[in-house]
Amino acid sequence: MSVHDTLLHRLKRGCETMAYPKGPAPALPDRHGGALKVETAKCTAGCSACVTVCPTEAIARPTGKPVALDLGRCIFCAECVKVCPTKAITQTNDHRMAVRRREDLVLGDTAKEQVRLAQALDEKLRRLFGRSLKLRQVSAAGCNACEADTNVLGTIGWDLGRFGIQFVASPRHADGLLITGPVSKNMELALKKTYAALPEPRIVIALGACAIAGGPFIGHPQHHNGASGLVPVDLFIPGCPPHPLTILDGLLRLLGKLEERR
Repeated sequence: MSVHDTLLHRLKRGCETMAYPKGPAPALPDRHGGALKVETAKCTAGCSACVTVCPTEAIARPTGKPVALDLGRCIFCAECVKVCPTKAITQTNDHRMAVRRREDLVLGDTAKEQVRLAQALDEKLRRLFGRSLKLRQVSAAGCNACEADTNVLGTIGWDLGRFGIQFVASPRHADGLLITGPVSKNMELALKKTYAALPEPRIVIALGACAIAGGPFIGHPQHHNGASGLVPVDLFIPGCPPHPLTILDGLLRLLGKLEERR
């Protein structure tokens, strides 16, 4: 195919980058399910069916209290949704899950039925990072699922660069870290050194269940159960892995670039 034919073919295809966030968000695939919701009023006293089936101990039922669901630990297998006899835990098909505070990912027992979404950085940091945010991605013993969904954001359909957000090779050229994986003992020093190499002010994003709380490896002696015990985290994006739309939503919220559509 000649250069002329290539250019002609490309022109015929037109713009393939999605309109979001100026247009509606693309629909999540049916199997994804989105964020979970906990309706404590529907929770049957004495029932612990959801607690029993959860593989990451993301669900707790303290004595005399409603069920509590930690979306930071959740791997979104939906087993709790399947076994709940009263449908107290349901899928919302909502891609929005990113939060600024770790405790905002705990639903139910804290009187929160849905996630309290992330607030933007303060005005000074938004002025600094709002037009150009460079991130150094650190895979701290991840399985590459979160990394793969992050890479999707660089494709023509998502075009993360149109928001001024880019991934860089050196932490010295970065404004912040995006961490995936549960942070193994072998990656502890590498993570700390990468964080130290970032120029201040700096931000840290924990992406996925592993980076937030250890994921399927929670409690393993060779992991740190996520990044927050080693470096301060400014944004938590749950999922296993998070959908690219969830990741993009979190990044745009952090930068104050997202206007909610009614």
